[in-house]
Amino acid sequence: MAGVPGYDLERIVFEDEHHVAFLDRYPTMFGKVLVAPKAHVEHVVRDLDEEAYLRLMRTVRRVALAVEAVVPCERTYLLSLGSRQGNAHLHWHIAPLPAGTPYEHQQYHALMTENGVIPWSVRQALDLAGRLRAALAEIGEGG
Repeated sequence: MAGVPGYDLERIVFEDEHHVAFLDRYPTMFGKVLVAPKAHVEHVVRDLDEEAYLRLMRTVRRVALAVEAVVPCERTYLLSLGSRQGNAHLHWHIAPLPAGTPYEHQQYHALMTENGVIPWSVRQALDLAGRLRAALAEIGEGG
């Protein structure tokens, strides 16, 4: 996707046989990452057997630990959003809430692009992706 306008911001930070994790193209918080299975899956509960679900959640946790190691935050939001009407492919959002965010701007307000996205450059995406990859290497598979 590199070289395609807009896709330079979606840097892959983790990939294995089953999953991919990448920077959100339109982040509402610095450090927001999406984790998705490579296989097409739509429903987080009924479309995964227990082992696939646990493998996905181990990946989400590992990436979230890397995000927390790199991006100072008050809390890390983990959630799966989407519907068959849009964003049907299963994915998890890892969103580090900056410390000091007023309560009325936290939770869903902080996640909604309608409330604004952060200014974001390719240089920032490259830097953050590199730091996240390094943190993931330090964490290792056991997380």
